Amino acid sequence: MVVGLGIITFRIHECHSLKEKRSIVKSVVRNIRNNFNASVAEVGANDIHQRAEIGIALAGNDRTEINSKMDKIFNFADGLGIAQVIDTQMEILSY
Repeated sequence: MVVGLGIITFRIHECHSLKEKRSIVKSVVRNIRNNFNASVAEVGANDIHQRAEIGIALAGNDRTEINSKMDKIFNFADGLGIAQVIDTQMEILSY
């Protein structure tokens, strides 16, 4: 079994409340879930208005496929244009 874990850190411009942030984060999470069948959730920077950290988990049996899919998710999130991607992290574990 191969597990891919990723974190995308976003900077949300012109966001002045947690309510605005929550709306943007929900949109990003929903888009990634719908397009990639991945487990996605906000995992950090919960109280910071202009920053969001989204965690992603994928499971499969081919390391190359998981790596490729994670790269596609990172590119997709950047292409959404909802928020600026400022950092990405990825780790692939094999069991």
